[in-house]
Amino acid sequence: MPTSPGVAGRVALVVPTVGRPSLAALVGRLAGDRALAGAVVVVVDDRPLGGPALALGPTGRLDVRLRRSGGRGPAAARNTGWLAVDAPWIAFLDDDVLPTPGWGTALAADLDRADATGAAGSQGRIVVPVVAGRRPTDWERQTQGLSGARWATADMAYRRSVLVEVGGFDERFGGAYREDADLALRAGAHGPLEVGRRCVVHPVRPAPWWVSVSRQRGNADDHLVRRAHGRGWRAAAGAPRGRLRRHLVTTGALVLAAGGAVTGRRRLGVGAAVVAAAGVVDLAGARIRPGPRTPAEVAAMVATSIAIPPAAVAWSAVGLVRRPPARRRPAALLLDRDGTLVHDVPYNGDPALVRPVDGAGAALDRARAAGLRVGLVSNQSGVARGLIAPADVEACHRRLQELVGPLDVVRWCRHGPDDGCSCRKPAPGMVVSAAAELGVAEADVVVIGDIGADVEAAGRAGARAILVPTAATRPAEVAAAPAVAPDLATAVTLALHGLAGSPQALVEGGEDLGHGDLEEAGVGDGAVGVAGAAGPQDGVVARRRWAPAVG
Repeated sequence: MPTSPGVAGRVALVVPTVGRPSLAALVGRLAGDRALAGAVVVVVDDRPLGGPALALGPTGRLDVRLRRSGGRGPAAARNTGWLAVDAPWIAFLDDDVLPTPGWGTALAADLDRADATGAAGSQGRIVVPVVAGRRPTDWERQTQGLSGARWATADMAYRRSVLVEVGGFDERFGGAYREDADLALRAGAHGPLEVGRRCVVHPVRPAPWWVSVSRQRGNADDHLVRRAHGRGWRAAAGAPRGRLRRHLVTTGALVLAAGGAVTGRRRLGVGAAVVAAAGVVDLAGARIRPGPRTPAEVAAMVATSIAIPPAAVAWSAVGLVRRPPARRRPAALLLDRDGTLVHDVPYNGDPALVRPVDGAGAALDRARAAGLRVGLVSNQSGVARGLIAPADVEACHRRLQELVGPLDVVRWCRHGPDDGCSCRKPAPGMVVSAAAELGVAEADVVVIGDIGADVEAAGRAGARAILVPTAATRPAEVAAAPAVAPDLATAVTLALHGLAGSPQALVEGGEDLGHGDLEEAGVGDGAVGVAGAAGPQDGVVARRRWAPAVG
């Protein structure tokens, strides 16, 4: 089965899930698409920690990787997914859609057009099947609204560079509502958003009869969008205004009717009750007329039409007063030296050979300007091997600071891989010590490095991590990283947005990482291999002790 050069390596697919049975059908459909052979598919389990393993079914030649986001909602789950891959394009799919035959080929063609026009994103077409022989129910009509929705992440692709610049999804949106519109409004400033030709089918999934009442929670998120994008956000996002103003009248009348009954003001109570009843009748009629008008549907529409106005008003009030905190920036960055901050020269003890990577000084200046402390954590086993002296290491560090600016803390380990010290990465000692000297909590630290040892040291210390792969980075280390950046400047941008991987969630298995004895010479000091990689049919990522989340 040939790999399509238009998909694999060019786009990664991210599927957030809460464990619906439909996930296996989606994965199966993707696995059967010849154009997607070799493509990375990140499945992000957003269930609270614990519970049974996800049922993915056969994955064919897909490169399926599993992440967990700890039940923090679809925005956080999607961020967890796209941060973990480095493809130029990220295509988001819901776990209850089914791509139509030829979807992978159509995706490649859509991205070709997007590259030609400089588009920031490309939306797929969404088809919601209708039930033949009867009118759709209220819930079916709500789902059918996805067919005309703009920028719905049921099938939406964005350039990864755009996601980096805008900071990904806003995780203050805790549910599957408005988070996609908010991202589209921000991404649209970096290029047009297009509608492609690929297509997915979005079945109407089962829902309880009161689902329309619970969906009023979205009224709170409307205020969050308005504060971010202004009064004209609905027009820009193609979002209908809804009936909130009518709900205010109906709810006010219900309150007055109740007050009149309690206080004995009969005329006030009766008049208000008439107004409230009129509002309920108007809402129920608008929902009943286009529906099947079965006794069960009519009863559900009447009951929920009484509850919807006060629920909508209450949630709108919550959104009006609630000010959820923005994503928190880290307090400090700790950077690996060789291969991350400077070009790697094996066992270098000559200050003249210290050469920062492109953009290193500017990137650190941005971090300092944002109020972050900046430090260094570096393995230097050349000292233990007798190849360089401690004074040589210190001289190189002084030269480095002349080139990229002052470092608030410098930690380096002189030990070899067999010395059993607590400081040499992937041990957490240097990260913990540096955080203590800076006076910040380990959870407020982001470690940036180029190999798995840097990532695992962060995880063991309780810090967050971003991997900046080089030619020396093993593919398994990239696949297991919680967050990936193509260069140091992008890594700093992610950190400033508060986007980095953290050891919040466990992944399948739990085996330790296998540590290789690969040093600075060739592949960097203390490179890490991943033990327990699964076969292509398993649908399970390489097993490791900790997994990424965004915090």
